Order: sequence, then C-alpha cells, then structure tokens
Amino acid sequence: MKVLDLNRKDLTTETADERWERLSRDRIVRPLPKKFYALATVTDEMCIALDGRIVKTPMKAKLILPSQALADAVAAEWNAQVDVINPAAMPLTKMANTAIDRAGGERAFVAGQVVEFSGTDMVCYRAAEPEALAILQASAWDPVLRWAKAEMGVNFKVVTGVIHQAQDAATIAVVENHVAGLDEFRLTVAHNLTTLTGSALLGLMLVAGKITPDAGWQAAHVDEDFQIAAWGTDEEAAQRRVWRKNDFDGSLQFLNLL
Repeated sequence: MKVLDLNRKDLTTETADERWERLSRDRIVRPLPKKFYALATVTDEMCIALDGRIVKTPMKAKLILPSQALADAVAAEWNAQVDVINPAAMPLTKMANTAIDRAGGERAFVAGQVVEFSGTDMVCYRAAEPEALAILQASAWDPVLRWAKAEMGVNFKVVTGVIHQAQDAATIAVVENHVAGLDEFRLTVAHNLTTLTGSALLGLMLVAGKITPDAGWQAAHVDEDFQIAAWGTDEEAAQRRVWRKNDFDGSLQFLNLL
C-alpha cells in the first residue's frame, strides 16, 4: 500500500518548530488544495487511507488512530470534503496530527507546559472581595482541589489575591508523574483543555471524566461570568468565547472517541 504524503516539499534542514510554523502559515496563505480522492477508509492498522494511499501527518508520520471510533470519525471528516480539502472543517484530524507529531514527538515539552500551568493554577487564586465572587469561586473550584487530593494525594496551596505563591516541589512532581501516565492522545486533550480553561487541574479532571463538561466550562468562567453579570457582555469577548467553546467541545469529543 502506498503512503500518501500531503506535504510534498521536504526541507530536511528545518527544525520541528520551524516546520510547524511554516505549515501553519502555508495553510493560511495558500489556497485550499483540491480534493483528489474518491473515498477515505480505515485500514486494518487503523490508518486513514485515501483511495488506498495512507495519509501522513505534517511531520511525515503515518496517521494511525488509537481506536476504531476515532478512526471512523476522522475518515468521515475526509469523506465530508467536497471540492477542496479544508483543514478548518477537520478538527479531529487536526488533533490527531497534533497528538502524533507534538505530544508524541515532543512529549516532554507538551507535558511540561501542562505541569507548568499547575504551578500557578487558576483554581488556587481566590478573590478577597466581593464576597459573592469569593463564594462562587469556592463553589466551583474547591471540588477541583478535592479531586486533586483524592486522585494524586496532594494539597495545593490556596491564596487570596494574585501574588504568586509557589507550590511545593513535591506537589509539582506528583502532577508531573500523573501527566506522564497519559498517552499522547489524552495528553493532547489535557493540553488543549488546560489552555482553554486556564487550569491544568481542571483540564486533568475533565480528561479523567470526574467533572461534567458543563460544570467544567462553568468552573473555567466563574470570574468572567461574574463580570458579565455586573457590567454586561462585550461583543468581541463574546465571539472569542464562542470560539473557545467550540474548541472545548471538540477536545471532549476527541476524548470520548479514544
């Protein structure tokens, strides 16, 4: 079976980051490629094949999926393309590429970002006033800290205000060990959810399935929702929130298909 490489230009002197930057830039500048295949299928080894030719990731690895459900969903994205191939309409494919190329190929860096977030985690920094906000934060964020205690056996320091309070090195080491136990696909989801919510602990709790998506989204927006209730909605901020919510839902869809 032939291997299909959609990235025809091979610049062997590029670093991984340089290649990702170029490919991202090219996707914006270049016109969308025309659809050149009739049918996307799933192979026996859980690859995606276009008319029998195996798809490769931007970093030239085979696009191999970890489950039949995810492989079928990714193949469906390819089959949904009509005249051109639009990556923006293929979020599961994009996440799978990221999992293989970044969370797999550069695992230490991706995992390190999640761990770093936990050192200044949003749920550990509480408002002194108004009291109503402090109550809302405690209601939404205390369960996240209780999960961290039950799951990882660590107590995170909680402070009032925004002045940085370093967590114990032993606490961060435990989080690092927990993140190390995630496969590259779940690590990708954890990284996405961490950046979308502002909390590594909340992201990891969502990956573990110990908080509902609705509760997780609400917990991530306690401060924002409080401000909206007080001052109203900003149109641009509201649009950014819609985009983040789409990414949030897509990350959880990807997780559920693993």
